[in-house]
Amino acid sequence: MAKVYPETIIPVVNAKNPFVFTVWKKSLLFGCDGFTVYNSNGNLAFRVDNYFVKGNREIVLMDASGRSLHTIRRKMLSLADNFLVYDGEGVNPRFSVTKHVNVLNTKSLAYVSTSKNRNKRNVIYEIQGSYAHKSCMVYDDKRRCVAEIRRKEAKGGVALGGDVFALVVQPSIDPTIAMVLVIVLDQMFDSSRRFPR
Repeated sequence: MAKVYPETIIPVVNAKNPFVFTVWKKSLLFGCDGFTVYNSNGNLAFRVDNYFVKGNREIVLMDASGRSLHTIRRKMLSLADNFLVYDGEGVNPRFSVTKHVNVLNTKSLAYVSTSKNRNKRNVIYEIQGSYAHKSCMVYDDKRRCVAEIRRKEAKGGVALGGDVFALVVQPSIDPTIAMVLVIVLDQMFDSSRRFPR
């Protein structure tokens, strides 16, 4: 069986030592749905194992040992897909991710924002591209690319399936946040893996 993790760093323009992860849309546990994420050395970096118990509306991103890093919950009673992200299994959201729904601007997929006060949202990241084609860029508030999702190719130029792709993360963003954004994009744009409504 071919290795799914990278053997070399993928070059990125204007990058100083980016983190490169291989994301595999498969849980390590039998009967679960989730992600398995490897670093550039082939070691397990993150995992998501969802049992999809009826009524469970959260996803937990864990490190290799199973410690909870972030919890993602769908915001109920929202006009657009909106997800709240918590540190660990906390009760106060760190930020939210909202699906972009403007038909005039088709580049944008979602916005990541924090709440400075009750009435004003502060956009910290914008995600553009196509999740279905595994071609997405995450831009910060200064329009710098801080993370990228791209198709992965095995040695010899053979493209792997859509369930295996690369996540390139610049040092200016926490790799766990970049992985949370991948999980949320998967919930928003992959109809076979959505939270129960």
